Amino acid sequence: MFCKIHETQNSTILACCDKELIGKTIQEGNYDVTIEESFYKGELITQKRLEELLPEVNNANLFGKKTISIAIKQGFLTQKDLIKIKGIEHAIILKV
Repeated sequence: MFCKIHETQNSTILACCDKELIGKTIQEGNYDVTIEESFYKGELITQKRLEELLPEVNNANLFGKKTISIAIKQGFLTQKDLIKIKGIEHAIILKV
């Protein structure tokens, strides 16, 4: 998985996706999304590292089955929280 942390004035955003999705554009219905290298391609990390990062950030933007399964396993998401675009799982976590 690739993950990149974006710091803003008020929050920390984790962008993470399955490695094979980097640079792909997926289109279905009203969705037209490019999984941009500039946003997602930071560090290539392990499952354990993602498990450490998710509790530390304010928000997360996640793409891909492997990445999403870790967030579900940790209780940040359920299957109801996901959308699928061309079969690719996507979720945004906003901690308030």
